[in-house]
Amino acid sequence: MNVVELNNISFEYSKDISVIDNVSFSIPEKQTTMLIGPNGSGKTTLLKIMIGLLQPTSGTIRVFGKKPKDVRNEIGYVPQKLYFDTTFPLSVIEFLSFSDNSSREKIMEALESVGATDLMSSRIGELSGGQLQRTLIARALLGAPKILFLDEPVSGIDIGGETDFYQLIKTIQDKHDITIIMVSHEVNVVSQIADQVICINKEMLCSGSPDTTLLPELIEQLYGKNVSLYKHQCK
Repeated sequence: MNVVELNNISFEYSKDISVIDNVSFSIPEKQTTMLIGPNGSGKTTLLKIMIGLLQPTSGTIRVFGKKPKDVRNEIGYVPQKLYFDTTFPLSVIEFLSFSDNSSREKIMEALESVGATDLMSSRIGELSGGQLQRTLIARALLGAPKILFLDEPVSGIDIGGETDFYQLIKTIQDKHDITIIMVSHEVNVVSQIADQVICINKEMLCSGSPDTTLLPELIEQLYGKNVSLYKHQCK
């Protein structure tokens, strides 16, 4: 079963600035799909279209057979960055309590799911990049989403923590039995975490399993001749 269907999606910020051109793909249920491509390729724009934050210039999109805005209660979203006053004395548990379905029991379950129960009393503004991302994922899980959208989730995480973070994503997918759609410009861990890879550079380049899509000629087309694929060992 496909939970997301895009048909001939195009998007323009103005008549002179085309961001996405005639993109079509589908995303299967309860798998991990990664949208990859270089910076400026339209990945984040596509994600925002899928969650209903942007409306396509042309084409149609359906999530669970409906318009994205009609299924927002079934979607969890973790943005690339969270802008807030880092000096505001707000703890993690206080931050999460502002969400819907935010009983203390559910908050603790969400924090446990991301391995962050030790952060409950920490101030949001003092969290590391990885700790903040775990907190934001916990917040998204509070609504028991059927799809979790992640936009560049390792942005701001130190290199040593990236592999652990991707392992966390695999654990969440398995534990909650949900669909995960992740945007990234990195290809190094794709083959270890993704069931499906969608390659975007303003237009659709390919879609399929990592083994059939992440070929040397595609990597060169996306990122240039000096980039190669190195497989992290996520187990």
